[in-house]
Amino acid sequence: MFSKARIFSRKPVLAAVFATCIAGTSMPASALETLHFLIPGGAGGGWDTTARGIGEALNKSKLVDTVSYENLSGGGGGKAIAHLIETAEQNQDTLMVNSTPIVIRSLSKVFPQSFRDLTPVAATIGDYGAFVVRKDSPYTSFTQVMADYRNNPASVKVAGGSARGSMDHLVAALAFKAAGGDARQVRYVAYDAGGKAMAGLLSGETQILSTGFSEALTLAEAGEVRILAMTSDERNAAAPDVPTLLELGYDATFVNWRGFFAAPGLSAAKKQEFIITLEKMYATPEWETVRSRNGWSKLFRPGDDFNTFLEKQELIVGDLMRELGFLR
Repeated sequence: MFSKARIFSRKPVLAAVFATCIAGTSMPASALETLHFLIPGGAGGGWDTTARGIGEALNKSKLVDTVSYENLSGGGGGKAIAHLIETAEQNQDTLMVNSTPIVIRSLSKVFPQSFRDLTPVAATIGDYGAFVVRKDSPYTSFTQVMADYRNNPASVKVAGGSARGSMDHLVAALAFKAAGGDARQVRYVAYDAGGKAMAGLLSGETQILSTGFSEALTLAEAGEVRILAMTSDERNAAAPDVPTLLELGYDATFVNWRGFFAAPGLSAAKKQEFIITLEKMYATPEWETVRSRNGWSKLFRPGDDFNTFLEKQELIVGDLMRELGFLR
């Protein structure tokens, strides 16, 4: 099933990733008064950027009056999940941001909960994977990295802001496998958060960083790194000079969804209010400003559609992780 590394792509493997709309709903009569974002990681990471970007769009478009944020890292995201479950009655106005790692880490038993213990509200964006090097790195193309890896896998150390067997590791394994290497030989150096992984790259501890495309854009704009390749099907307008793995000859694509979960036991009416508010945000210029700034792809899977998407992804990711040796 996984002879080709075309995983999490816009192909039918996980079904189409781009905009699907809900029908037959009416828009809320007024803005939400308050919305609290629970972020399972530290400042500056992909979850943090997503929550704060969407919060900005909701607030500036006057769809939400008051937006607040809480970073609660730990346990690979498990600390925030447990907190939301334990305080469900007090957090009816809270949305927790998450992404593909909630599936990966649940399968890996990093934490005992899964998306089934929460209320899936909606997937909202797609973000590609990217591979970056220091601006003074001798690597000027991803093909050079792959050549060194094929000659001597131990010579290339890949940094990631999450544990072994997690998404950053998985994306790197997919790319190196597509290049004809043994995915299990990837020297992945795990850091606790993207900022520490970046520090490892800049200090020379590692040669390349596996991260999200939106995070890579921020780092590149700051002049700290160069992006060698990304995992989309086609180049992104936010960085038109960055090639895709596909055009370099490596049959590997990947897109990571990011979305929101509410507390368990949330009423159907409140869940629908969240969904409609997010759907309405999609039509605002404030959202387009945030989306284009971060290079995000449009992805809207609300309610039951989101839940079905998660169930399918769980099956496919599980098979892939076993194939690569991350699960038994």
